[in-house]
Amino acid sequence: MKSKGFPVTISTDSAASATVEEFLSRPPSIGQRVHSVLHRYPALSPAIVLILAVVAFSLTSSRFYQLTNLSLVFQQVAVVGTLAAGQTLIILTAGIDLAIGAVMVLSSLVMVKLASHNGWPGVPALIIGAAIALLAETITGLLVTRIKLPPFIVTLGMLSIFTAISLIYAQGQTILLNPGAFLLWTGTSFSIGSLHLTYGVLLMLGLYAVFAYALRYTAWGRHLYAVGDDAEAARLAGIRVNRVLLSAYVVAGFAIAVAAWILVGRVGGGDPNSGLNANLESITAVVIGGTSLFGGRGVVIGSLIGALIVQVFDNGLALAGLDPNYQVLAVGILVIVAVSVDQWIRSVKA
Repeated sequence: MKSKGFPVTISTDSAASATVEEFLSRPPSIGQRVHSVLHRYPALSPAIVLILAVVAFSLTSSRFYQLTNLSLVFQQVAVVGTLAAGQTLIILTAGIDLAIGAVMVLSSLVMVKLASHNGWPGVPALIIGAAIALLAETITGLLVTRIKLPPFIVTLGMLSIFTAISLIYAQGQTILLNPGAFLLWTGTSFSIGSLHLTYGVLLMLGLYAVFAYALRYTAWGRHLYAVGDDAEAARLAGIRVNRVLLSAYVVAGFAIAVAAWILVGRVGGGDPNSGLNANLESITAVVIGGTSLFGGRGVVIGSLIGALIVQVFDNGLALAGLDPNYQVLAVGILVIVAVSVDQWIRSVKA
């Protein structure tokens, strides 16, 4: 009986091996290929959306592709785009910052009030305002890493705290700076032919270049991705998870300080009511840009593309003469589609 059973086992194993080899030799389906490409290049899908949007709005309005209009799009995206760069670092760790816009407003008010009311030179005022942003994000990071509070709850509370402090500090009033003040440098424009940009736009692009390099080519960037993908596995691999998480908030604080300076140049001073929607707009840009809300996947340049997509839709729909409510509708649909694509990529990977 044993001798009879032995060949059967070999035959079954051979058939199974043949089946496995046949399965492995099958060419990947179109869906698998698309998934592989999107997983490897997270910024590809938002880039395609941006190109299609630009082409579509160019067809609906001849004014859209004029350089003067494109200049306006870039200038309007500078503040939210800079905030989105900082938000990306936090979301890559599977966190979120709902107070990032409120911290920016407070930082800008401190800069402006020190320069305008207290007579401080522009550079020291800028440094103190930047320090406020760094301190605020450091406190948030410590609450998340030391006390183990959920980032959503911590930043939701910080949103109320910093909004209230901003209103109290400015006494609800807009503070204007004299023309030519150093803090207004980011709002100064220059021309490249018919393209008019501000130095704030260049500052934003420089920040993205630095962040992109750090995330791709430094150990800190690799650790950031590892912690966001699986914090426990990162800890077992010897990565100091809490230190990496805290560093993400601190570096985001630097991005917030840059955004505050750009905001001062754009507003012409400090306004406690500016940037009311910047918190959600920065998250929207990051999500549309292909960064996963579950952490560990995404590229910072995608957030810039996401911010441009939102601004292009706002600008294009306005030029087309559509109701502003359709702009909000379009952005909402884009967010849901972006999250759905991310879920699909993760489910296939699993």
